[in-house]
Amino acid sequence: MKLKTIRLIITLFIAANLSVFAQTESEELSPEEYSIARISAATAKGDLETLEDALHEGLDNGLSINKIKEELVHLYAYCGFPRSLMAINTLTEVLENRKDRGIKDETGEKPTDLKNGDKYEIGKEVLAELSGVENRPKAAYAKTVPIIEVFLKEHLFADIFKRGVLSFKEREIATVAALLTMGDLAPMAKGHMNISMRLGVSQSQILQILKIIETDVDKKTAQVGRELLAEITPDYSFDKADYSEYLDSEKIYPRGEKITNPVFTGTAWLEMLVTADEVNRNSVGVVTFESKARTFWHQHPNGQIILALSGKGYYQEKGSAKKILKKGDVIKCPANTPHWHGASPDEEFVQIAITSRVDGPTEWFESVSEKEYNVD
Repeated sequence: MKLKTIRLIITLFIAANLSVFAQTESEELSPEEYSIARISAATAKGDLETLEDALHEGLDNGLSINKIKEELVHLYAYCGFPRSLMAINTLTEVLENRKDRGIKDETGEKPTDLKNGDKYEIGKEVLAELSGVENRPKAAYAKTVPIIEVFLKEHLFADIFKRGVLSFKEREIATVAALLTMGDLAPMAKGHMNISMRLGVSQSQILQILKIIETDVDKKTAQVGRELLAEITPDYSFDKADYSEYLDSEKIYPRGEKITNPVFTGTAWLEMLVTADEVNRNSVGVVTFESKARTFWHQHPNGQIILALSGKGYYQEKGSAKKILKKGDVIKCPANTPHWHGASPDEEFVQIAITSRVDGPTEWFESVSEKEYNVD
């Protein structure tokens, strides 16, 4: 073979590989997949106005009527019958509107119901195919309530996933969009993000789903999703400072100054609203805890009142169970009672702390260990 021919073959080989690499790097959801994600997010949120627009767009993008129907059936397993039924009612109105306007949409493939076989075993096989894990160890929820595992295997992974019409990849796109939209479901969201990526959904496609959520749901929900993506894909990172502007704009009070006091684990900020003095012996401050941040164990001679403003936080008194704090919750901490408070592992927490200085300053103790922090 001539040298010129060999060089030509090598050049073509390199060009072909660079082309594939470029396509992978710039890969986006197909128009149908994009609409599946958008329909799912709107359904999970219960935003029927956005859903109506997403349904019209999905049909225009080539989704068949039966694909959309199947997606809304699939979603009831993740966001409940009420959301699913309201979405189906919206689809009915959209289809009638399009029919009146003379638009003929494709009906598409019909679903298939399971008629034969052991549904539990079929469900196990589907789950193994999705996750790539054979003989999964029994989850904690299955040990506590065994029947729930039967329902998951027989109904979700057999009855629903085996109906066809939607591919497993399309079902996972819908699932990821729904779980991320609903929020406070980090373990499930991360699990299905991993499954979707195993089925061929790229990192850039998940980012596209998050962009849909940022536009149609809200920016904070999308930010939490990006944080979860960073946890499961080491090569992805983003600067949280890029999102501080809109996060702070949604707050009643500014973030304040970063706390340098060594009796905090993680990062927290303080904005003093009232500083105790000779006239008023009460101090009032807004504390913003980054996820996983918390105080050391401590106590106040006159007790303390905590008002939860946003996010998800923890509060625990020595010898008592940990409490979860959400927006609007109020804690009245007794005097001289060792306690700690801070943010959950997956969400920032903002609180107002009202502390009397009449009988002296706060007394600080040891840090809250990882075991203490993580035990429910």
